Amino acid sequence: MPDVFEVLSRDHRDVEQMLSALESGPTAAAGASPAQLDQRRRMARRLVAEESRHQAAEQMLFWPVVRDRLPDGPWLAGQATGQEQEGKDVLDKLDKADPADPGFEALLGEFIAADRDHMAYEERQVWPKLRPVLTAAEVSELGIWFEQARKLTPGGVSRAAPAR
Repeated sequence: MPDVFEVLSRDHRDVEQMLSALESGPTAAAGASPAQLDQRRRMARRLVAEESRHQAAEQMLFWPVVRDRLPDGPWLAGQATGQEQEGKDVLDKLDKADPADPGFEALLGEFIAADRDHMAYEERQVWPKLRPVLTAAEVSELGIWFEQARKLTPGGVSRAAPAR
């Protein structure tokens, strides 16, 4: 089974692929057809769903461990969850926006930049500090729980964070 950092990394790479596809996809301003705009809408909705599942699992399983195990964990987790909330606010608007409207592309661009910054923050600031304070068993167990939680809808996870 992959460890929590492998699961998180895989999620980040999957999101990055979605972001790149949306970034390079045909836009209304570039003359996208109605079918292409519909595909763009579906891609954006998939992004919203994937991000929601990822963030829900992080809120329940990952950030509590960061808060508990690192001296600056409350601050690190607070920064990350603040970034996630800002991203969620943009995603909520994006989910309701029509790809034919110019505002859709502005929201998408705002989210893409913010989410890339957020993923870099996690990978460069949080993960290197957390790895050394977790045992191999904790990293593995957290990965299993995170992977299971990701498969459920947000709010559907009922397990507590792994015991220390």
